[in-house]
Amino acid sequence: MVSKRMRAAFVRGFKQPLVIEEVPVPEVVPGRVLVKLSACGVCHTDLHAVDGDWAFKPSPPFIPGHEGVGHVAAVGSGVRSVKEGDRVGVPWLYTACGHCKYCLTGWETLCRSQQCTGYTVNGCFADYVLADPDYCGRLPSALGFAAAAPLLCAGVTVYKGLKQTEARPGQTVVISGVGGLGHLAVQYAKAMGLTVIAIDVGEEKLELARRCGADHTINAQSADPVAQVQKLCGGADGVLVTAASRAAYAQASGMLGRLGTMVLIGLPGGTIEVDILDMVGSCKTIRGSSVGTRADLVEALQFASDGKVSVHHTTDKLENINAILDTMRQGRITGRVVLTLAE
Repeated sequence: MVSKRMRAAFVRGFKQPLVIEEVPVPEVVPGRVLVKLSACGVCHTDLHAVDGDWAFKPSPPFIPGHEGVGHVAAVGSGVRSVKEGDRVGVPWLYTACGHCKYCLTGWETLCRSQQCTGYTVNGCFADYVLADPDYCGRLPSALGFAAAAPLLCAGVTVYKGLKQTEARPGQTVVISGVGGLGHLAVQYAKAMGLTVIAIDVGEEKLELARRCGADHTINAQSADPVAQVQKLCGGADGVLVTAASRAAYAQASGMLGRLGTMVLIGLPGGTIEVDILDMVGSCKTIRGSSVGTRADLVEALQFASDGKVSVHHTTDKLENINAILDTMRQGRITGRVVLTLAE
């Protein structure tokens, strides 16, 4: 039986502490499902939402969170793809129009009419959330909720980004930034048969990269990462920038080899400069990558279900969300923090 009240953490104003309130559980409407949440990862994008960092801002009050996982508690009329009791995840891409040229060609993440969980619609820092069943991820039975939650954004985002490098088994990729995204990128890259060079400025994060299977690690505070990458492999076939750091972006194109592709994921804002002669003469590519499609999510979850990828995470309570976000602002989170909401 669905409870009539729930806890939810609201953004009432940008750069202000979230306020945990007791509010009515959303009513199920046609075409939607109600998910009773068991866990939700805390993503750096949540921090951008809370602080109103981007030009296109959410509208307070709203509930952040887009790595929510749990059971379907109720099903609206017309829903056929899931049933009550199913284990699902609610990702960043809440819904899309389904008929534009991007949706029709498997690029629904570029739909101009898309809605984003925890940003343009209420998200998963709560006990319940409404979701579009056509965009929910179906969780493999082998994955526990806390272990699965960060895959709904961090996992699928880096997996898609690695695909966008077009690097093939046996080739080399650089993972720049070994945080919540980067430590998963190392594992996906290894599972895809790639040689991995991991770069960060913290020794604790580089140690995590080594535990995740990185073949080489470089501390960008004590060594020139561009020179080191060129020395190791003559330039990487792909560079995936997960760090929200302009310095990381400034170095990335120099790490590429000829015909290499640099993929942008981290979001520090601002612009980057590249050596045009080098880009042209070496036929390098710069490409953005935004989260992943529903098909990408199925694949990303399967890697984890097969035991090839696992999230380095700690768990915490919804009541501690403001302390978690403060720790994130200070760059002191290794891996991912997952809110445990219910079992």
